[in-house]
Amino acid sequence: MKTQLTKVILFICGWISFVSCKNSTQQLSKIVGKNIAIDSAMVANTAIDSMIAPYKTQLDREMQQILTYTPVTLQKKTDQQQSNLGNLMADLTYQMAQPIFQNKTKQTIDFALFNSGGIRALISKGNVTKEHAFKLMPFENQLVVVQLSGKKTEELIHYFIQGKKAHPLSKQIKLTIHNDQSYELSIRGQKFDPNKNYLVLTSDYLQHGGDGMDFFKNPIALTKIDLKVRDAIIQYFKKTDTLKARIDHRITLD
Repeated sequence: MKTQLTKVILFICGWISFVSCKNSTQQLSKIVGKNIAIDSAMVANTAIDSMIAPYKTQLDREMQQILTYTPVTLQKKTDQQQSNLGNLMADLTYQMAQPIFQNKTKQTIDFALFNSGGIRALISKGNVTKEHAFKLMPFENQLVVVQLSGKKTEELIHYFIQGKKAHPLSKQIKLTIHNDQSYELSIRGQKFDPNKNYLVLTSDYLQHGGDGMDFFKNPIALTKIDLKVRDAIIQYFKKTDTLKARIDHRITLD
């Protein structure tokens, strides 16, 4: 009898405890922030350092691999709404993407456009390493080709003119900008036709409207190249002995 009574009491206590826990609500009462200085007082964990060291050595060796050479410093400095680095970026991505696109669609890309803000570093005169490529393009952006109507292509050109920035624009474009913001445009040697559709190479980030490039949204057609912008840069650097980039007549300001 005593044993049964004990079991009943224990059951009741357990049931009350369960109900109390179930019905109780947890509330955050305080958040405390604390600055932890990273300085000489921080002691390195030798075990972790030893484990990481071989991988770090291998990564450093790979990043310092010399891919090509540039006789001049490549930078974003604007001249005639161009930069030598921007011209190189647009032209090399076009060159690397076109064979892939041709194989997929049996078509030719009309031109390439990227954003100057996407270029994150300059390349100093001298040897060019894989690290330069990663610093130049640290993002995982993919190359895509969008098919734009003539009207959307006009929006693209107006964006370029009004922005007054050296957005990377490939050499298939010949654009003369007059003082009154009117312009003359030819694409792949043919005068621009507003009734024609154009195939434009860009990045997936810009295709989604990045940097205000809304004209890339909802294209007539979209083709993924399955090649990262950075990988296109590395592949081009590897197969090019000396980089050649300059300001030319793709853009002319009257």
